[in-house]
Amino acid sequence: MRLGPLLGACGLAAPAGAADLEVARIVYDSRKAGAGSLFVAIPGFHRDGAQFAADAVARGAVAVVAEGELGGLSAPVAVTEDARASLADLAAELYDHPTARLRVVGVTGTDGKTTTTHLISDVLEAAGETTGYATTVDFKSAGQSWSNDSRQSTQEAVEVQEFCAELLVAGGTWAVLEATSHALALQKLRGTWVDVAVFTNLSPEHLDFHGTLQRYLEAKGLLFEALADGPAKGVAKAAVLNADDPHWRYLADRVAGARVITYGLNALADVQGTVLSADAKGSRIQIATGSERIEFFLPLVGRFNIANALAAAATGLATGATLAHARTALERARAVRGRMERVAEGQPFTVIVDYAHTPEALGNVLALLRPLTPGRLIAVFGSAGERDRAKRPLLAQAAGRHADLFIITEEDPRLEDPKVILAEIAAGAREAGKRLGTDYLVIGDRVAAVTSAIGQAKAGDTVLLAGKGHERSIITGEVARPYDEAATARDALRALGHAKS
Repeated sequence: MRLGPLLGACGLAAPAGAADLEVARIVYDSRKAGAGSLFVAIPGFHRDGAQFAADAVARGAVAVVAEGELGGLSAPVAVTEDARASLADLAAELYDHPTARLRVVGVTGTDGKTTTTHLISDVLEAAGETTGYATTVDFKSAGQSWSNDSRQSTQEAVEVQEFCAELLVAGGTWAVLEATSHALALQKLRGTWVDVAVFTNLSPEHLDFHGTLQRYLEAKGLLFEALADGPAKGVAKAAVLNADDPHWRYLADRVAGARVITYGLNALADVQGTVLSADAKGSRIQIATGSERIEFFLPLVGRFNIANALAAAATGLATGATLAHARTALERARAVRGRMERVAEGQPFTVIVDYAHTPEALGNVLALLRPLTPGRLIAVFGSAGERDRAKRPLLAQAAGRHADLFIITEEDPRLEDPKVILAEIAAGAREAGKRLGTDYLVIGDRVAAVTSAIGQAKAGDTVLLAGKGHERSIITGEVARPYDEAATARDALRALGHAKS
């Protein structure tokens, strides 16, 4: 597009003499700038994008959008009051507003977003739709899938719009997107018109960013308020809410003119689940809505996965699928990489890798594993730097309620002092009456911590490696060094002489 019409469509004035410049793409990272790019300078948490405007221009950016005049540039500057809002608006305009035609499900909540997103995609495809998804773990577009190595659950607006545009061109009919609280607060989904908004659950998380649990909830509520926006796409707008979580009523009040569908195990809900039996392989469940009901075996372990399945079934009903379609999809569900992933090398004990990194999620996984473990339950976990400090002692307390031994280790310290993070987690262990050296250990190096946990495991034990899941690096300072939790566990097992037969 020419710069003038592009900026004008987004409420921005083109700098004098710059209206006819051709814009081929939009970037917010100067290192990705090239010929024909428009650089949007976003104020960041550590650095202001305006500092990198000259670098972007040197690499070929034809113009810059910034929250103020920038002197000394050889390229024109368009001034905006809100660079993040402009980034989203410009991206949607450049990609011709793909979600005006592509139907969209947004999934938000503290835990379960990735699994729920996968299951929703499966249910929609069982009903004959062609889907794509964007999750913390991976992407899928009309049958093609690839890993998400960005370390962002919801990418920036440019990537969101590009993904939706490519899915639409590939014949996709529905996009299923994780919608994190950060993404909603930072307007990454601005201009992405959502048809169905799904809520999984809410527990304290990201309070370093939001400040309070109420503000965290309010950020989630933005997804449901967004149901009022966007063109009609032949499907009724709907909010799908977990009635077992008390926060659902607040979110229901954020919905204007959209249908509200609740799901749950304990509360009375529109889509009601009942656990008929459960074991280490999964659960036999019944799902009922009105006079219709289905019964099937869900091959995913734990009540939290039953809740994820109920969310997927309810979302399917909101989009026009049936409970029969839900049963077809859910009875062949597969675990997502890094979510309750077993690492088996012929050892006489169980090793599981899981992404659980909140106190509630860690407690839920350990509570699930406790009755399934005849021997000791051993956990390894840490807490990310520059993230919610309040949860750190709570992680140790959650582990202390269920694990016989837990090892506190690094996760992604980023620019924080790793020793401070470990000490703040360990404080929770001491508050719970746990003894260093007996009930818990502190081993800063994660490879050493995993190796120690596996080295201490005996027949009948379970080792849970929590917090990293699918991730492929540990961020220390500003450097991401390669790390694979499952591969580290395999190396430790093989070093002990275990090997698949």
